[in-house]
Amino acid sequence: MSCELTQRFVPCYADGEFDLVRTIEMETHLKRCPDCAQKLESQQEVRFALRRSALAYPAPEGLRDRVQSSLRALSGVTVQERKNKWPSVNIWKWAGAVAVLALFSLSGWQLTARLRPPSSDQRIAEEVLSSHVRSLEANHLMDVVSTDQHTVKPWFDAKLDFSPPVEDLASDGFPLLGGRLDYVEEREVAALIYKRHEHFINLFVWPNPTESKPTQAIGSGQGYDVMQWSRDGFQCWAVSDVNASDLAKFARLLENYTASESK
Repeated sequence: MSCELTQRFVPCYADGEFDLVRTIEMETHLKRCPDCAQKLESQQEVRFALRRSALAYPAPEGLRDRVQSSLRALSGVTVQERKNKWPSVNIWKWAGAVAVLALFSLSGWQLTARLRPPSSDQRIAEEVLSSHVRSLEANHLMDVVSTDQHTVKPWFDAKLDFSPPVEDLASDGFPLLGGRLDYVEEREVAALIYKRHEHFINLFVWPNPTESKPTQAIGSGQGYDVMQWSRDGFQCWAVSDVNASDLAKFARLLENYTASESK
């Protein structure tokens, strides 16, 4: 995460608005960057100062009683009339109790669903989607800019402990633009950048010792689609706001492409 992006998101981090993945990314950067840590400290000092100031004006004593008295006067209901209407009031109390119980039941179900840990695929999908969006917002889409796969592939070979397959699909309408280093699943990965019309596609690649897996759509969010497959010892994740059918075509082309063909 860049300093520019970190400092922009300091207020969101201080307010606890980030998910777990983004929080870890922020904290990792803040530990390594004194300037960004100072930015966070300054933000927190401002928050504490505001809380200690006299900007918060407490309500005067007796305000609650005056408001309630005014409401009773407007309704025209006296204390004795309310007592005479006890049965109906009792019914409404039971109805309120039932509503509260239903609300607690619904809240409990939602809390249980949220506490249920996401699957491995869902967790990775959130990571690659966040990385894709961040690469566009931070203007850090590519570290190496080239449409030549024989330039991009050696660049990765010199920086990673694996050699990612790199294929130019310009003849199929998906030209290679370049690549960058990224971080997914607590390790450095290759991020290859392709284009479809005016849309960018991030293809994340890293070694995968498990068996091959056909292309599958993991989900979508914020207007982006995510697709995943594994083949020839590599795990591949594609993210883009291109229409889903084009992204599926892109994934199928690369799924049928073997690592040996890129050498």
